[in-house]
Amino acid sequence: MQKVYLDNNATTLVDPKVKEAMDPFFTQIYGNPNSLHDFGTEPHPYMRLAFDRMYKAIDAPDSSDILITSCATESNNMVLKGVYFDILRHGKRPQIIISPVEHPCVTNTARFLSELGVEVIQLPLNSDGIVDGQILKKYIDPNKTALVSIMWANNETGLIFPVKELARIAHDNGALFHTDAVQAIGKIPVDVRDADVDFLTFSAHKFHGPKGIGGIYIREGLRLTPLLHGGEQMGGKRAGTVNVPSLIGMGYAMELAAENLEFEQTEVKRLRDKLEDSIASIPDTMVIGKRELRTPNTILVSVKGVEGESMIWDLNKKGVAASTGSACASESLEPNPTFVAIGFDSELAHTGIRLSLSRFTTEQEIDYTIDVFKESVERLRKISSSY
Repeated sequence: MQKVYLDNNATTLVDPKVKEAMDPFFTQIYGNPNSLHDFGTEPHPYMRLAFDRMYKAIDAPDSSDILITSCATESNNMVLKGVYFDILRHGKRPQIIISPVEHPCVTNTARFLSELGVEVIQLPLNSDGIVDGQILKKYIDPNKTALVSIMWANNETGLIFPVKELARIAHDNGALFHTDAVQAIGKIPVDVRDADVDFLTFSAHKFHGPKGIGGIYIREGLRLTPLLHGGEQMGGKRAGTVNVPSLIGMGYAMELAAENLEFEQTEVKRLRDKLEDSIASIPDTMVIGKRELRTPNTILVSVKGVEGESMIWDLNKKGVAASTGSACASESLEPNPTFVAIGFDSELAHTGIRLSLSRFTTEQEIDYTIDVFKESVERLRKISSSY
């Protein structure tokens, strides 16, 4: 049986080149980079190279900060809670704005802040399934809104949000702007200077880097109250010994991701479209989101009469790994939040199947998946109709 991994929005394999670059930092160049002896200073030039690669990949000015964290969940928590401690709790600007389809680490952090008295506005989506500038203009308050936090690309649909326009509107109203770019880096161009965002968060394992490391871009002149207090690592802005091997891997993975953007926009998109066309030819199926508005690797499809979880297990039996949406919400029995936000009824909201490719996905794997997917839909619909 062939095995096909099509859950790359949940995590990606570590690029073999990245793993090779990381290997020396486990057993050869392993000193604590905050130690003063030679073992501690030996990693420094490699760490500087990793930072240089990240700064270049997202076009971050040298005067800005990139802080290293354990993951995007920590990064997003630090942004929202940092803004709470720095601005929101003082009451002058007591409001934050998010979209209804943010990752759980944003929505649940916002819910926590609401318990502390923060007013949380959850925007509606337009007919394309995104937040546009007109929607934000309608809800933002120049006297109350402290932070607008809108993801760059959605983890379930792949839909891309107009971050540059949304950041401009936030700034025009005196608010800060944060974007969760976890699903954008490595799939579409991400330029913090052009988009003019204040904070941008990311996670290495989404673009063929290691798990357990992420980061925050912080625009020049801004500072966040640390989420973690302890030593003086990261200039006192994020305590904890830096995970050097993973930092090396993340920097190299981000460089490779930027270098492979054209391949994503051509070959990965071609394979995605081939799979999508085949799925769309099955009667009573619906792909969510216009192609031109999505990242080149993602398909979220609703199959009428087939429950998403049943489909996932059936595909898994044939070696195809897919998902019903965010891995961080995979154990929840709640309907797919993206479907709910764009107005699907409760029955259809349980039928989502997400297929997400990477630059390592092959034509042979897509051909196999097409056959397996069609067979699975036919089999499950027959089972459903017999009840």
